[in-house]
Amino acid sequence: MGPSVLLLLALLVGFVLLLVRGYPKARGHLPPGPRPLPLLGNLLQMDRGGFLNSFKRIREKYGAVFTVHLGTRPVVMLYGTEAIREALVDQAEAFSGRGTIAVVEPIFRDYGVIFSNGERWKVLRRFSLATMRDFGMGKRSVEERIQEEARCLVEEFRKSQGAPLDPTFLFQCITANIICSIVFGERFDYKDRQFLRLLYLFYQSFSLISSFSSQVFELFSGFLKYFPGTHRQISRNLQEILDYIGQSVEKHQATLDPSNPRDFIDTYLLRMEKEKSNQHMEFDHQNLLISVLSLFFAGTETSSTTLRYGFLLMLKYPHVAEKVQKEIDQVIGSHRLPTLEDRTKMPYTDAVIYEIQRFSDLVPIGVPHKVTKDTLFRGYLLPKNTEVYPILSSALHDPQYFEQPDTFNPDHFLDANGALKKSEAFMPFSLGKRICLGEGIARNELFLFFTAILQNFSLSSPMAAKDIDLTPKESGFGKVPQTYQICFLAR
Repeated sequence: MGPSVLLLLALLVGFVLLLVRGYPKARGHLPPGPRPLPLLGNLLQMDRGGFLNSFKRIREKYGAVFTVHLGTRPVVMLYGTEAIREALVDQAEAFSGRGTIAVVEPIFRDYGVIFSNGERWKVLRRFSLATMRDFGMGKRSVEERIQEEARCLVEEFRKSQGAPLDPTFLFQCITANIICSIVFGERFDYKDRQFLRLLYLFYQSFSLISSFSSQVFELFSGFLKYFPGTHRQISRNLQEILDYIGQSVEKHQATLDPSNPRDFIDTYLLRMEKEKSNQHMEFDHQNLLISVLSLFFAGTETSSTTLRYGFLLMLKYPHVAEKVQKEIDQVIGSHRLPTLEDRTKMPYTDAVIYEIQRFSDLVPIGVPHKVTKDTLFRGYLLPKNTEVYPILSSALHDPQYFEQPDTFNPDHFLDANGALKKSEAFMPFSLGKRICLGEGIARNELFLFFTAILQNFSLSSPMAAKDIDLTPKESGFGKVPQTYQICFLAR
């Protein structure tokens, strides 16, 4: 063996030793988990089925709280209802930090109401909640806006005359228009080309963020960001939406009337002007653009995808849709639109909507959190800024709370007398200080849209119910249902 080969071997061994010794030792005392490899973390424990399957398997060995190394980052996983509630509710402040999602990080960074941290997040969240409440409940209530949108949708479905259609973009139109009326002060026609382009970008981005390649990127983003891939397409899509928002903000600035703010953007611009002398002001242009993007994206994609899952489930289980229609006929009849007041008299319909949310399990691994300080949790010491994944899917499928967690069954939310039964494990909007900003609006949308559609139409599918596939098309950060055709037959 020549000296040059020996030297190369020595260098290689030295490099490996340096890697092993230089591997980040977590300060504190993290929960147990599989032993990571240098740089690769727990790659060998990752399942081809994606993060959720991998975490389920690891949890079987290590229990409800465990550590997984995503590349070089240790991330603490919270599995099951108790562990999640204990962290996000009982220690709400400590677990209120926001972690990152690598594929969207270059766009959101630490800006806006969803991905910011510290004082910036607190200020923006307070402002956003108050402003959405004002424009949601002020001049025209959210309920009226949703009813108007439901009326437009029913008209659109009538035009189809019972022919099969893919409801994806129409469900996006109605949910996007509710958030657009609050944020931009206007609703869009369902054939508006600019509007449809934005909805397509949202739909494609949510699918890409939820894809297997985005999960691989999460493991090795520091290295993969230099190469072509899904992450670049997501950035291009979100940048195009940001450009549109930027143009809308410019129009708002040009037509702003300080005595009569029209929407979220106007209110923000007025606050920006008021605080411009404040050195620590968080109301800047970038936080406005990213907050609007966050509200627009989250407000459109989550509710519309839940409706898509909901109607796919109604095609799969037509007896459930029939029971909902029976309750609608008894409580509402056919001559007026559903109202939010009707909900208290419609426990079965409410239970069906809860079960759609539970079963569709839209954000299975939750949006990442991080601890805001060194935190003692279940005997472990989580150093400040440790990332935490609350695995929401593990609560929504918790067998201690749901008798048949993998089966669609509205009885999960009904007691022996047929009254609505709440569950500690029901957390589709997450919990604690980072609970979804638009939870109230989303719940109202789901009830009013779902009932208005079933009040006016019977459903049928071009395929037999037994052949309908409920397996998601993508399952990563989010779950995306298969595309399907549905016929809306006037009742």
